[in-house]
Amino acid sequence: MKTLSVFALSMIFLYGCGDSYELNTLGLKYLKGDGVTRDYARALKYFSQAAKRGVTDAQKNIGDMYENGLGVRLDYAQAVSWYRRAAEQGLVEAQSKLGGYYYEGKGIQKDDTEAFRWCLKAAGQGLPEAQNDVGRYYVQGRGIQQDCAEAMKWFYKAAEQNYAKAQNSIGWMFYKGYGVNKDVTEAMKWFRRSGEQGYAPAWNNMGLLYVTGEGLPTDFREAMKWFRRAANQGYASAQNNVGLLYFRGEGVQIDFTEAMKWFLRAAEQGHASAQNNVGAMYLNGDGVNIDFIEAMKWFRRSAEQGFALAQNNVGVMYLSGEGVPVDFTAAMKWFRKAADQGEAWAQNNIGWMYQNGQGVETDYEEAVKWFRAATDMGQEKAKIKAEGNQKRLSGLRPEF
Repeated sequence: MKTLSVFALSMIFLYGCGDSYELNTLGLKYLKGDGVTRDYARALKYFSQAAKRGVTDAQKNIGDMYENGLGVRLDYAQAVSWYRRAAEQGLVEAQSKLGGYYYEGKGIQKDDTEAFRWCLKAAGQGLPEAQNDVGRYYVQGRGIQQDCAEAMKWFYKAAEQNYAKAQNSIGWMFYKGYGVNKDVTEAMKWFRRSGEQGYAPAWNNMGLLYVTGEGLPTDFREAMKWFRRAANQGYASAQNNVGLLYFRGEGVQIDFTEAMKWFLRAAEQGHASAQNNVGAMYLNGDGVNIDFIEAMKWFRRSAEQGFALAQNNVGVMYLSGEGVPVDFTAAMKWFRKAADQGEAWAQNNIGWMYQNGQGVETDYEEAVKWFRAATDMGQEKAKIKAEGNQKRLSGLRPEF
């Protein structure tokens, strides 16, 4: 302990001369506990001293502390402020961070144009993360006119630096045929390159190739192998997919207990589809005892993330009074949220409510409108005379 104390004191003495960059280095040591006891307050102190002297790395480091709530209250607005200072002086990592904040609308008004502008600055300096993000903006047409060929150019720039996310992005572009001719073999090649670097979404995408059977024979056993590889890395979408294969008995024997185990792993990470699937399992008693209260809890968690099928299922629970008191007004609210996203079951259910005057005045014209909307979305069971129980109407089932 004496040796460590002397070492720490000597560092303070050496850096006490005021070398701005050394102050930032000392801050990093206290931030990480590198050779000294971790001390966020001291880290912030040294970063602040360096930041006042214009050290951009220190400004970014303060932003990181506010972003993650390290020794300070988590504050995205403060993080943005510090990232901006460094970004305006040309620090590439800060430019990329600032672009991401504009993209997500965290701590600042969402602005796709500004997001693209800052990411492009970072990408122009060769940062592969930013190059991949610029490609995504071009694919999505966010902040810039959609241009998939231009997106591929940026993905390739990042992939040439062996950036796994970009390799996965290229694979996805070949799989979808965006900006290039659709080529499943080429997609697989890029997914493999990405996955071999430990990027779990790429292994998940490999599994999806075998599920869809587009360009490859459908092979659920092979799909399960790749889903498991990604799931074992903690990737929620793959965990959900493993659960689905167990639920459906595709590539494995049907096993509701295993399905529930994997759904829960993904759901506890906030995966909306998995949360809906956990709710469906509790509703129907698949692998667990029927529990309407638990079902409603998980449906609501998913619905509050905007997952349309779960929004419909919350509506069904209010309509049928399972897990909650019957509440036609609440049911209609949730059905409309789902219907606005094109969820056919919800459109059908709204038609049913207008036909039967549940929570609204009976209105056959309005009912016809909603039944037709559901039919147009492929819901063949949507008819003017809706009948059967509410579970059939809800479509409560796990889905990809």
